Amino acid sequence: MGKTLFLLDGMALLYRAHFAFISNPIRSSKGVNTSAVYGFLNVLLDLKENRKPTHLAVALDTSAPTERHKIFPAYKAQREAMPEELALAIPEIHRLCKAMDIPLISMDGFEADDIIGTLAREAENEGFHHLYGHTRQGFLTTRYPP
Repeated sequence: MGKTLFLLDGMALLYRAHFAFISNPIRSSKGVNTSAVYGFLNVLLDLKENRKPTHLAVALDTSAPTERHKIFPAYKAQREAMPEELALAIPEIHRLCKAMDIPLISMDGFEADDIIGTLAREAENEGFHHLYGHTRQGFLTTRYPP
């Protein structure tokens, strides 16, 4: 099958999982909302078990402004602030990825989808035949000839 690479937009997965359980959140015994972490972990476990990628990485946005913000100051200005419960999940995702030995990639000035696009191009140059990227719009799949 060749080398397969899954590149996941961690923030997109966190948001999706958080809001999937918004009407009935999953809470720890201490009352902490763990919906985002639960959903994120389920995606990782499903990928590892059913898709069995040879390579897997998670890209995360940072709070630093990007070139888009510098060019267009109103970029994403219409978006609501991140819910506090979701922000509290981010350090947990860092720990989870470390525990699962999954590289977590972020860089100030770049969004996760910028990182995914760059790594996908590099992977193509490195001989990967199957690339899967997860972004806010869903999964994108690319197959390169072996």
